[in-house]
Amino acid sequence: MNIKRLLLGRPLPTERLAAERLPKRYALALFAPDALSSTAYATEEILIALVAAGAGAFLYSVPIAIAIALLLSIVVISYRQLILAYPGGGGGYIVAKENFGELPSLIAGASLLIDYTLTVAVSLSAGVAAITSAFPALLNFRVELAIFALVLITVANLRGVRESGRIFAIPTYAFILGLAGMVIYGFVLYFSGYHIPPASGEVAIRATVPLTTFLILRAFASGSAALTGIEAIANGVPSFKEPAAQNARITLAVLGIILGSLFLGITILSRLFAILPSETETVISQLARGIFGSGFFYYYIQITTLVILVIAANTSFAGFPTLASIMAQDKYLPRQLRTRGSRLAFSNGIILLAFFAGLLIAIFNANVNSLIPLYAIGVFTEFTLSQSGMVKHWYDTRGQGWWRRATINGIGAATTLVVAAIQAITKFLDGAWIVLIAAPILVLMFRGIHRHYISIAGQLTIEQLKSIPPIKHNIVVLVSTVHVGTVLAVRYAQSLNPTIIRAIHVNIDEAETEKVKKRWRQLNFGIPLEILESPYRDVVGPITARLRQIDKEMTDDIMSVVIPEFVVSHWWEYFLHNQTALVLRAILFFWPNAVVISIPQHLE
Repeated sequence: MNIKRLLLGRPLPTERLAAERLPKRYALALFAPDALSSTAYATEEILIALVAAGAGAFLYSVPIAIAIALLLSIVVISYRQLILAYPGGGGGYIVAKENFGELPSLIAGASLLIDYTLTVAVSLSAGVAAITSAFPALLNFRVELAIFALVLITVANLRGVRESGRIFAIPTYAFILGLAGMVIYGFVLYFSGYHIPPASGEVAIRATVPLTTFLILRAFASGSAALTGIEAIANGVPSFKEPAAQNARITLAVLGIILGSLFLGITILSRLFAILPSETETVISQLARGIFGSGFFYYYIQITTLVILVIAANTSFAGFPTLASIMAQDKYLPRQLRTRGSRLAFSNGIILLAFFAGLLIAIFNANVNSLIPLYAIGVFTEFTLSQSGMVKHWYDTRGQGWWRRATINGIGAATTLVVAAIQAITKFLDGAWIVLIAAPILVLMFRGIHRHYISIAGQLTIEQLKSIPPIKHNIVVLVSTVHVGTVLAVRYAQSLNPTIIRAIHVNIDEAETEKVKKRWRQLNFGIPLEILESPYRDVVGPITARLRQIDKEMTDDIMSVVIPEFVVSHWWEYFLHNQTALVLRAILFFWPNAVVISIPQHLE
């Protein structure tokens, strides 16, 4: 408990929940890192996709970036409308649920949960790539570094929403200022006639495939990873201070402007300075080194990039647990995910996300290029469903200006549908098929969980209760040997005034059984002691077989099995005794008409 208090802080009462809501400056730090961090790899992913067609194909990097920036503006405008209509959070899941029903909402939910998990894995892997670009000696430890960062960010989020927003505010704004300064200074240098010298040992890039529309679309799909994270603000509106919806819309607009400006600036500078993709150094690192040299500002860019990529996972840690809680309330996920922990955070959802993200990091060796093909498909699927749902929402409500709002969301839906299709087609063989298979499996799992909860609720509801017959109490006392604990167990059983009471002993040692029979007669309980033979020295088997027989004979009774146990004073002393009682409790727990009663005898 002391370690938990040290790591997470003191528990917070429920009434503090309102005070945990975030002002805009902290909300931007909490929800923006995922989207902002994509500036560290989105441009690079465009160049990597184009490199196969030779250096001449890089001419298309800027037009592709402009198309992505336009897509970004469409999505931001569309989501500002979504926040206005659905200020309760939940994003695409809630919109699809209210406008299209169960199946589309589950597809949206599955897509988002997958995307959140991949965001953590990609962000941490990209952060490690940033630091290994500056310190190549760490390259062989990238998985360990990514897992270490995952543990740190998990603990930070378990401490609570408001505290994590404060923790990440300084590095988020430090990254924005650093990257903005690099972009502005880079343009100043370029228009002053400065050019970055080519890296030593650099070789000319030769085309291995022709430049085709498919290749350009592939580059566009890779660069569209810049849009991941935009949906997080719409999903997390309840985390904002009042007026929550208005503050969320302002924060989303600011995020869109910052993200679009930085992404376009980095892509244009990469083209102007003829930056080429490299396996050992990121595009951001090459730009920073060329613009600032290898001094303080270069390491400032690399370190703040590392930090923003690490805390980019924080957007998912804000979104995944909230969405999981909403879906758990709707009985599509385990109910443990719906409740808040001691620090008013959705602790179970945070831990679940950390586990699966860590699994992805380990499986894909913290390699960004291996994870990117799985990335963004889920979020664009959610984009499409949420925007389509908004079109239906405006049409159904038909308030003032509904046609204009429906048109905006319709354009957003059509655009993101096209991008989702491009993502699926161009990245299918590179790993996108994994997501396309995982999403339907998750949907089936959601429906199975929902059926389970509905079935339980139907069986437990008191409306179907007609009458409870009188309870006939049939008690069986298990006797391994006769000691103080056995006497207490028998006295307790007799105090319940049972219809029938019997005692059972398993004979695995003739001499010991004779001692038990003798002591039983001496105590004169007035209860017959039934001896079960066990030629193979098994205790559990004969007991369960006899209990099944009793249960069949007494069909209208509740069978209570009383097990005398002694409780030792030290945990390690349990290893000195057999655990027959523990095994029997585990078996009998699943019997429909059996009640297990343990009578503990505490020893000093």
